[in-house]
Amino acid sequence: MKQKKEITIYDIAQRLDLSSTTVSRALNDHATINKNTRKKIQDTAKEMGYRHNTFASSLRKQKTNTIGVIIHELNSNFITSVLAGIEKVTAENGYDLLIAHSSESFDKEAANALNLFHKRVDGLLASLAFDTEGLEHFNHFEEKGIPVIFFDRVEENIENTKVIIDNYKCGYQATQHLIEQGCKRIVMLTASLKRNVYTQRYKGYKDALNDNGLKLDDDLVLVKDLSEQRSVEAAYEILNMKPLPDGAFITNDFCAAVCMQTLKEHGIKIPQDIAVVGFNNDAICKLIEPQLSTIHYPGNDMGEIAARNLINHLKGISNIKHTNTIVVRSELIIRKSSLRKQ
Repeated sequence: MKQKKEITIYDIAQRLDLSSTTVSRALNDHATINKNTRKKIQDTAKEMGYRHNTFASSLRKQKTNTIGVIIHELNSNFITSVLAGIEKVTAENGYDLLIAHSSESFDKEAANALNLFHKRVDGLLASLAFDTEGLEHFNHFEEKGIPVIFFDRVEENIENTKVIIDNYKCGYQATQHLIEQGCKRIVMLTASLKRNVYTQRYKGYKDALNDNGLKLDDDLVLVKDLSEQRSVEAAYEILNMKPLPDGAFITNDFCAAVCMQTLKEHGIKIPQDIAVVGFNNDAICKLIEPQLSTIHYPGNDMGEIAARNLINHLKGISNIKHTNTIVVRSELIIRKSSLRKQ
């Protein structure tokens, strides 16, 4: 089938016997063009199938009104809520989103960063993959003055703008709660300790044990990729521990739910035998039986805060270089899975 010719403003001008300048201004809703004329031109453009050439306009303005987002995975309630927060703020301010995910791969993350740079995004929001070390692959943005804000998974020891929660405090609170419920042998299931979020939660766990006179046992720290299969494997490792742990701090709610279910299938009572605390406050917390105690930190808020700071910088309202770290609120939510003491 023969491809139809792309309609231009000159075609519309010819149809209506108007100048191309008048048509261009009307399509951009310019106040100098009579309201009725504007409507007539816009209706004709729609009827003829005219498409605004955003790319050409962006080149002229040196601005694309597009925000790039790099995330480490898509299959996550937390990331979904972060994206919802980002989208809310960007849409309100007339920005489009280009979203790329690294699938927990540094190489893919670096390729995504370069791709978004070439797509000429006005700014970038990024959460790092498990194995990312250093931020050299974002240097192109800094050299061109394109603002970058990192969220959730960040490089803590490098000066850049980041939006995080206090992962250390959360790890400490979760472990302290289990200790207050009488747990003395607490297993921790977590992901790569290369990543700030898991390192800090581990430090909180370790210090809570130490502050309560409990010895750290490295055999009780299970580092997995937090997939369903690895969570089942972790549950079997826990079942084979002698003596059996009496508490579990699991740094992901889905993994905690899978682990709990596997333990229950093998006769373990929760919280009587093993008290459990998860992390994220995903919807699954209220669906699993018993309902899961967890750390609540709203991804929606994190997304909104990151996007608003980036857009305020782009609009000249504020300068992200003056804001190093923004800490989003978080709290321990206690449910039946960890309540050994009624």
